Amino acid sequence: MEPLLGLCLALILAGASSVLNNCTCATNKWTVCAQDGSGNCTCMLVGSNHKVDCSTLTSKCLLMKAEMVLLKEKHFWGHPCGLLDNDGIYNPVCEDSGIFKARQCNHTNTCWCVNTAGVRRTEKGDKSLSCGELVRISWIYIELKHKKRPSAFSGSDVANALKHLLESRYQLHSKYVAAIKYDFPFIQIHLNQKQKSRCDVDIADVAYYFEKDIKNDSVFHSNSTLTVSVNGDALDIEELQIYYVDEKPPVFCMRQLVADVSTVLTAVTLTGFGIAVLVMWLCTRKNKKTEITEMDEIRAPSLQLP
Repeated sequence: MEPLLGLCLALILAGASSVLNNCTCATNKWTVCAQDGSGNCTCMLVGSNHKVDCSTLTSKCLLMKAEMVLLKEKHFWGHPCGLLDNDGIYNPVCEDSGIFKARQCNHTNTCWCVNTAGVRRTEKGDKSLSCGELVRISWIYIELKHKKRPSAFSGSDVANALKHLLESRYQLHSKYVAAIKYDFPFIQIHLNQKQKSRCDVDIADVAYYFEKDIKNDSVFHSNSTLTVSVNGDALDIEELQIYYVDEKPPVFCMRQLVADVSTVLTAVTLTGFGIAVLVMWLCTRKNKKTEITEMDEIRAPSLQLP
C-alpha cells in the first residue's frame, strides 16, 4: 500500500509543481515534469526513469507502460480495469529507444512475439521462445464512419482536413499518407511507411494517438477533445476500425492452415459500446481468401493492399 500511496503523492506534487513552473509535456500527459536551476524542463514517464522527448509523439510501448501504472492505481482504489490486446492484459517491455521488444512475456512466464504495434503474431510459449527480429508494421488502414448529417461532405474537403490533422497534430509527413477516400458516411485512410527516417514519427504511434483521441482519452497534455471540421462543419466520428498489416506473415496461422499466408491484419474497433481488438488472418488457399479470427468470424472491408 505504501508504494502506491507514495506514487500518488509524488504525482500530485509533481502536477502542482508543473502548474507553478509551467513545465509540462505537451505531447504526453502521462509524465512527471520538473524544472532545473537553469529553468530547463525535464519530463519523465510515469512509473519509470525514461526521459520523454516532448517535441514529438511518445512510442506506443512507453504509453502502454504508463497506462499500466495508472490502471494499477485505479484497481487499487476499487476500479479494476486493464489494457486489452487480442489476448488479454500485459505490461510491455520496451527497448531503450522506446520500441517494443520482439518478445513479450506476462507474469506467468508465458511469452509471445509481437510486431512494432505490440500485437502478438506467434503462438505462445515459455521463456525459451526466440523471436529474433521485431517485425515491422508497414501499412495501416483506418476506416471511419461519421455521424448522420443531411448531406455528404465534399470528398476533397474531407481528405484535405484529415491530411492537415495528421500532419499538424500527429506530425506525420505527408509522404506517408498514401490515400484518403470518402464514401458517405465512410472514410478510408491509408498510411504506408515501409521505410522511415530516424526523425519521422512511426505510423503505429500515430494510429494509437488517433485512437485515443477518438475515444476522448487524448494523450496530449491539454487533454482536449479532438475536433475536426470540414469547411466549418464538424466531422463527428462515431465508429473507428484500424487494421495493421505486418511486413511478414504470422507464425501461428501455419498450424491452422497449410496454405501460404498472404498477409495478417490486426483490427482495433471502436463502437458506441467500447473497444474490441480483433486479429484477422487473410490466408490463400487455392486462390480463395479465407477470413479467420480468434474471437469470431468477421467480414473484412474491401482492402487494396500496396
